[in-house]
Amino acid sequence: MMIRTLSTLECTNMLMASRTGHLACAKDGQPYVVPFNYAYADSHLYAFSLLGKKIDWMRENPLVCAQVQERTQGRGWRSVIVEGRYEELPDRVGHKVLRDHAWAVLSKHTDWWEPGALKPVAPPVSDSLPHVFFRILVEQVSGREATE
Repeated sequence: MMIRTLSTLECTNMLMASRTGHLACAKDGQPYVVPFNYAYADSHLYAFSLLGKKIDWMRENPLVCAQVQERTQGRGWRSVIVEGRYEELPDRVGHKVLRDHAWAVLSKHTDWWEPGALKPVAPPVSDSLPHVFFRILVEQVSGREATE
């Protein structure tokens, strides 16, 4: 296998082409990682979620890390790591433009809302639970690719 470092442009292109990744946050020295769906635009990863552990933890510690990967030919792979900062886009006066922008970026993709609106609990989740739009400011990006 040959491993090479991806350029910033290659990393950005991969972030734009992908829709799913893993989002890591930490609280009191304990890491927590979850899969998440996102859309990339203007140096941000935009996402949508119901309230829960990930939102609680990112509110307390906004420093996060995201990872996006894809399989390539044979045993090959490509991976991008984002170091960034969580920003909530609340449904309040003063945030409407940013929230509308997040909606526009996310809604370009089919069923963008579904993973973030579903929660594995019984009884079924009520439609009245608050939804959280957020974005991750991409402060640093790096990537690698392995080929045979």
